[in-house]
Amino acid sequence: MKKLPEFLSYGRQSIDEDDIQIVIETLRSPFLTQGPKIQQFEQAIADYVGTQYAVAFCNGTAALHAACYAAGIGVGDEVITSPITFAASANCVRYMGGTVVFADIDANTYNIHPEEIRKKITPNTKAIIPVDFTGQPADMDVIMDIARKHNLVVIEDGAHSLGAEYKGKKVGTQADMTMFSFHPVKPITTAEGGIIVTNNEDYYRKLQLFRSHGIEQTDFSADQGGWYYEMTDLGYNYRMTDLQAALGLSQMKKIDKFIQQRREIAAFYTEAFQDIEGIIVPQQLEGANSGWHLYMVQLEGISRKFVFEQMRSLNIGVHVHYIPVYWHPYYQELGYERGLCPIAEKWYERALTLPIHPNMTVEDLSIIVSNIKELLKQPK
Repeated sequence: MKKLPEFLSYGRQSIDEDDIQIVIETLRSPFLTQGPKIQQFEQAIADYVGTQYAVAFCNGTAALHAACYAAGIGVGDEVITSPITFAASANCVRYMGGTVVFADIDANTYNIHPEEIRKKITPNTKAIIPVDFTGQPADMDVIMDIARKHNLVVIEDGAHSLGAEYKGKKVGTQADMTMFSFHPVKPITTAEGGIIVTNNEDYYRKLQLFRSHGIEQTDFSADQGGWYYEMTDLGYNYRMTDLQAALGLSQMKKIDKFIQQRREIAAFYTEAFQDIEGIIVPQQLEGANSGWHLYMVQLEGISRKFVFEQMRSLNIGVHVHYIPVYWHPYYQELGYERGLCPIAEKWYERALTLPIHPNMTVEDLSIIVSNIKELLKQPK
């Protein structure tokens, strides 16, 4: 067993001098917020994924909240999503007073299973929030067919999948709205930040309104001057700053390189662990090309806790993503019970996240792989 000299996190940002300089330049500019960098960043994302509109937010959770608002989700509405995701994918529904319905995952891809979505649709279903878990796109063609048949809105949680492709197209154009996150461990970072992309002008206007207090300038009164504005709905201050957007603009110049590096790391792991007893490597959906925000294996015949603790003691920051959302005390108190999604629960009990980010070296990878293989040889 070999210990790394310093702790290696499962994910981290990749910042260079160009990133630092553009933030410094923005600090010296007249605008720290509500300035030109926001629109430039929104345009860069829209152009990259191929949508007409993009609306930036202070974080991904705020962006999901706004998408639920734009979709008109309210009390009595049901929204179907995956249990294997960060809590925000479900919480955004609760913020609007809606009811979260969890559908089980595909055992191979770890994403929500379209057939499980079909089983959960009722007359109260308003929307579906498929999650591109680990960076692999959900099976969007099938999900969109289901949604159109039942007149449902689809909000794709692409927090992990900026730069991923689904059937030859960048993630972002398949759903009614798609959210991307820019937390430091994500494909690119704005420190904190999120965005919704869409081709629907009505959603676009509602998203803009919601992120800025529900306030807009109006022409309603000829007696008023150019200063006049009105709050037309109850919105939030969910705006991104120009500092964040400037960093994002610089990061976008490197996204293809970052994604390629992640894919190379994933390929290294998959080749190293293929056909090794005690470990199952992730599978790709046909037609999908993951951005590999996370690389997760399943362990068989060995204690995950043992492997986790041993690897952490070697300065290797393995992790687990995620506890099924309805296992959290908040959702348990709402009446959700364990056993609701058996495939997801079985998967969670065996899942382990390995480090994957562009800062890693071949030596890092070799040490991680050799240590995992040694641990798998331990007496069962």
